[in-house]
Amino acid sequence: MPHFSRLTDIITCNLTDILSQVADPEATLREILTEMQEGLQACARNLQTSLSSQQRLEQEISSCELQSSEWKSKARQALLHAHEDSARQALQRSIEFEDLIAGLRPELEAATSNSRNMTRIRKALDARYAEALRTLQTLTGSTDPFTSSTEPTTHPLPPSSRPSTDSLELQLEALRKDLRTPPNPTNPRHEPAGPTP
Repeated sequence: MPHFSRLTDIITCNLTDILSQVADPEATLREILTEMQEGLQACARNLQTSLSSQQRLEQEISSCELQSSEWKSKARQALLHAHEDSARQALQRSIEFEDLIAGLRPELEAATSNSRNMTRIRKALDARYAEALRTLQTLTGSTDPFTSSTEPTTHPLPPSSRPSTDSLELQLEALRKDLRTPPNPTNPRHEPAGPTP
């Protein structure tokens, strides 16, 4: 039986509540992990589609801008040579490209917004999946919960879907720097290191 009907159901689920209501938490959690993996794969496909659409629209707008500019230049040249009809036709072509750009920009904004939204969802799904994995490790008492014969049908997420090492190292260095900063009595962020009397 599916546990989730939408990707947002995975993000908003409470694993503790779900597992407290079932007879076999480990089996249920393995089903949940499989569903989460399927959700992550669907999310990755949606994100790739959004990014491709965004890139295609950016290229099309750029091409239209270039062509509009070229037709304006042709109109100028035609006017310099006193060819008013040719200038008018060239300007008409330039306007057509500008109208097309005006129609494409909202589509680009929508694709960009969708890409950002899918990226946020992907990160939240990654976090929920990591939580479910840790819970399974606790239930099985194993550091590799997928050694069981009841492992999910797909493999754990590839490392590329998790935060990059560079990102983690930057955050770790920021924490180190924060800890090295001397306590400031007027700043409540820095508490004294020792126990309170």
